[in-house]
Amino acid sequence: MKKLFTLCVIHQHSKVLLGMKKRGFGEGRWNGFGGKVEAGETIEESVCRELREEAGIDIQNPQKHGILQFCFKDNPEEILEAHLFRVESFKGEPKESEEMKPAWFHVDEIPFAEMWPDDIIWFPLFLKKKKFKGRFLFEGENTILEQELDEVDNLDL
Repeated sequence: MKKLFTLCVIHQHSKVLLGMKKRGFGEGRWNGFGGKVEAGETIEESVCRELREEAGIDIQNPQKHGILQFCFKDNPEEILEAHLFRVESFKGEPKESEEMKPAWFHVDEIPFAEMWPDDIIWFPLFLKKKKFKGRFLFEGENTILEQELDEVDNLDL
């Protein structure tokens, strides 16, 4: 069973906007903003809605840069498919929500030790504005058992 998600990182010049997840799946980790794609919603509509809900900003011109599939050894039937977007401009000022606390990080100071373990693998491609597809098999939430990551020309499924 595949579940669709969005993930968005604001990237402006030499800094990125990440959010500290305050509750739910991934609590206590820095991450991009996003979540589940709701019924009747496109992936692009979902990423815009999630940024409004989680950071109080209206994003402009989201660009899809990656599709990542996450599987977990203890639940092999479920696949979490995250569509990763880059945004360089937005309206509003990022603000804390019930779910996320936003903070800017210089690209040389991204807190990978406090993020999902796969982030350090795909983030360099993201920062270079490359497109990519990947798959990660986790044991629990901290151990990657298998990984695939490929740079691609397009993100058609």
